[in-house]
Amino acid sequence: MITVDHLTKSYGGFTAVDDVSFTAQAGRVTGFLGPNGAGKTTTMRVMTGLTPPTGGSVTIGGHRYRDIPNPGRHVGVLLDASAQHAGRTGREVLTLGARTMGLPSSRVDEMLELVSLDDKEAKRRIKNYSLGMRQRLGIAHALLGDPEVLILDEPANGLDPAGIRWMRGLLKSYADRGGAVLLSSHLLHEVEQIADEMILIGRGRIVAQGNKAQLLAAQGDGGTLVQASDNDLLGKALAAAGHEVAVAGAGLRVGAPPAVVGQVALEAQVALVDLRATEGRGLEDLFLELTADTQREAVPAGAATTQGGPR
Repeated sequence: MITVDHLTKSYGGFTAVDDVSFTAQAGRVTGFLGPNGAGKTTTMRVMTGLTPPTGGSVTIGGHRYRDIPNPGRHVGVLLDASAQHAGRTGREVLTLGARTMGLPSSRVDEMLELVSLDDKEAKRRIKNYSLGMRQRLGIAHALLGDPEVLILDEPANGLDPAGIRWMRGLLKSYADRGGAVLLSSHLLHEVEQIADEMILIGRGRIVAQGNKAQLLAAQGDGGTLVQASDNDLLGKALAAAGHEVAVAGAGLRVGAPPAVVGQVALEAQVALVDLRATEGRGLEDLFLELTADTQREAVPAGAATTQGGPR
């Protein structure tokens, strides 16, 4: 388990991470979401001992990363797939990692097979790898020591759709076996398909956390789409009861939950043809709203109700 406790990291007068607290539990995939510059990578660098915190702490299994003996056997890390020795081959990178961790050479072949790098690709210099191949090699290195915890920063970058699906299955099965996965990304669609819990960060602060249903429920509008035998009569009854009403296709959109709309229709003696909760906003809309003050690009009117932008 990863425990982040009131973590703060400042650079001079700039605070990159501001009093952040959360946990990533064993047996779960935790998505760490935020626009560019939100503080995700800085938080992960503190986790892995690469950056000292200004305040607060991060522990993995109750220990600071630097205090864990042979950390690669306990924590698998991928922060930058491009930060690999360009002159070495993929096999050489994994072989050096295996020797450092005291692992048998057979583990290298197991990992190459796991990430679908064939023998010819394994013998190529990393400078000739595509970004997707470097990501696969980085994931192989993170898994080399069979760790209990994985910390991955944007691991889907450079992967094609088949590679992204492969990665989702790999990480989900890892968590199902009891591992803890912390997955940083700004690819919302991918994270919501795999994450058991999501941590949303903007300008260095946690703005929301929970599973997808909890996040959307907390921000939901509770609206209803309804169609009646007499929409005009129902609309007047709903407006008289103090509810916002607007025409929506062949029916009405009401700013009230279905149970309330149904009760008003019963009292007005109007037969209902259709009654259902609105789908509300998706995770992307929620993400953009909660991190609106960090965004660079304005969304054209009508495209969204908030702004869109960076990490």
